[in-house]
Amino acid sequence: MGFGHGSDSRIATVGTIARRQDSASGASGLRQRRLGAMSESLPPSAYTAVGANAYRASALTRGPWHPQHQHAGPPIALVCRALESAALEHGLSHVSRITANLLRPVPIGELAIEVATGYVGRNAGHFSAELLARDKCVARFTALVQRENAVRLPDDLPGHPLPSVPLGPNQAPPGKFPFAGRHVGYSDLVETRIASGRMFSGPCAVWFRMRHPLLEGEAPSVYQRVAVAADSGNGISAILDFAHYVFVNSDLTIHLLRRPRGEWICVDARTHLGPDGCGLAESKLFDTDGLIGVAAQSLSIRLRDERD
Repeated sequence: MGFGHGSDSRIATVGTIARRQDSASGASGLRQRRLGAMSESLPPSAYTAVGANAYRASALTRGPWHPQHQHAGPPIALVCRALESAALEHGLSHVSRITANLLRPVPIGELAIEVATGYVGRNAGHFSAELLARDKCVARFTALVQRENAVRLPDDLPGHPLPSVPLGPNQAPPGKFPFAGRHVGYSDLVETRIASGRMFSGPCAVWFRMRHPLLEGEAPSVYQRVAVAADSGNGISAILDFAHYVFVNSDLTIHLLRRPRGEWICVDARTHLGPDGCGLAESKLFDTDGLIGVAAQSLSIRLRDERD
């Protein structure tokens, strides 16, 4: 959920925010939302192109941990867009894997993307990318993009048909991030509905749909929609108290078995913690037709101190 940017400063006050949100009544929450909307209008998109491979981030990318830092989902999706474009030049159209190594906080400002082609073969290509802010690399990426082919499969394959989410987005109740309403940010970029569990209280499945485009004047691809949602896995499935613990993810890897379909992406996430300050958040990813893949985030855990 944008935890993994190499800095813990963005985590400050989250425990207080969550407690206040939990104790607020529906009426006071609505008043808070209206006050936030009055103080800052919604931009039309997460990013605006300002040059060749250069973009300006809007407030819709803002994460909950620091007012000047982005949630990791939108910039990962922006780089995914650049990788998709590079792969399509070789006739490769299915992003089967993308790995983001999150090195530093991604500032809300101008960003540049540099993409390199590693190797392209008959069935797949390997690509890499860097995300730059003021000429400083803030994240590095690798991707495997496959060539899609129509293949007739037997009707009686073990484990098929693949599983689906029991509660679809049209039946699931609306969800709300604990930090929603404080200011314009990621919670305004996406619409959420709860398929199972409760956000920030253990295993949880949440449907995500983008309310605004990633790039002004352009509909996001299905792969970009997945990237925007998947980095939220360790947040929606949090099992530690924000007031006492810091747990950050410095990476995100998404594996997709097929091309997603539609606007809704479900992240069914759970967090696993070890006794040595390390952990893992894993997510199953779905569209409305069923399972599309998995995502994983490596976690670093510690007790809060006076710096947080």
